[in-house]
Amino acid sequence: MKTAVLSIVLLASGCVWIGIDPPHKEGDKPMSIAKDRTVTMKGNPLTLEGTPVKVGEKAPDFRVVDREFKPVRLSDFKGKVVLIAAVPSLDTGVCSRETVHFNQEIASLPPDVVMLTISMDLPFAQARFCESEKIDRIRVLSDSVWREFGERYGVRIKDMGLLARSIFVVGKDGRITYMELVPEETQFPNYEAALDAAREAAGVKATAAVK
Repeated sequence: MKTAVLSIVLLASGCVWIGIDPPHKEGDKPMSIAKDRTVTMKGNPLTLEGTPVKVGEKAPDFRVVDREFKPVRLSDFKGKVVLIAAVPSLDTGVCSRETVHFNQEIASLPPDVVMLTISMDLPFAQARFCESEKIDRIRVLSDSVWREFGERYGVRIKDMGLLARSIFVVGKDGRITYMELVPEETQFPNYEAALDAAREAAGVKATAAVK
């Protein structure tokens, strides 16, 4: 039986948003990619800020920080395939389960694929999450210091201080080969499509049908 999850999110304004995440599981079918950068949270329209990117473009470099506040840049992974998952907050049920799922699935990808999960959560909170959920195969990073990722990829949610749920795959040549902007923030991304895109960027035949 599926169970709803109570979510509490600290907003940039200092207010707390409380809601119920709809009951999901990792196998639930994701929604289609958002059209015209229109995204919603529980049906309420959101405005995205920053400069949107497109498939085929050079992936903008950015700085984020790890759990020790050490800078991590996209350019640190030059020559590798980088799978990036942006999530609103690891303190919500959907984001938590998405990150756990990717941490399990990353083992099925070629060794030259690196995965980054980026949120606006503070590094302290990310460290606690990774320890409690045993996240040890992907890099969980914070955009809370310079906020370059959200700005340069056009996924910063206006008036909320959060990142929109989205996926980007950057090939070995530094260009974006795949992206998904999830239209409803309480929905999971298309796991199979993202993982297959990373495999293909690494030169490995996809193992699942891209939906």
